[in-house]
Amino acid sequence: MRVFLGITGASGAPYAARLVQALAASDCEVGLCISRAGYEVLATELYRDVSLPQDEIAQRLTGGAEGVTIYSERDWKSPYASGSARVDAYVICPCSMGTLGTIASGAMSNLIHRAASVALKEERRLIVCPRETPLSQIHLRNMLELKQAGATILFLAPGFYHGADTVEQLVDFVVSRCLDQLGIEHETARWGQ
Repeated sequence: MRVFLGITGASGAPYAARLVQALAASDCEVGLCISRAGYEVLATELYRDVSLPQDEIAQRLTGGAEGVTIYSERDWKSPYASGSARVDAYVICPCSMGTLGTIASGAMSNLIHRAASVALKEERRLIVCPRETPLSQIHLRNMLELKQAGATILFLAPGFYHGADTVEQLVDFVVSRCLDQLGIEHETARWGQ
């Protein structure tokens, strides 16, 4: 499976990191694009060091996983910027409200926006994972706009019915829901198990 993964500047870096690991472990070909603000959030939430250079952040995030290619947010020649490229799914995790609003408006100022626009116009699977709270009427309108355009809105909100004991298990719960949406098999707690 070929998946585009955009990481933006919303809080939720542990979700993004776990999703990169899960996709790589599932032998997916992953095109990874991290926004400038995404790098800042990764450095802050995962590594507690905002002075890290972008290439070191990316290396730590991917761990050298095979099948993961990193693209600059300014790489308009990336295959993920074109509808003629064969891509199975597009995920933005976490998805900032700024990114969500830009996509909902049809505007494109970086590769993440463009890839999402391609997903919508080509009627391919697009999963956006917002984490903001509380939500304004504008946020809700933008989410509805994307849902009506064919996107899946997968809010970064863990469930508690599976009896998680750690934060990592709560993160895995949400990542497993994303994997379900992508049709990727995984081993995780499910309702009634």
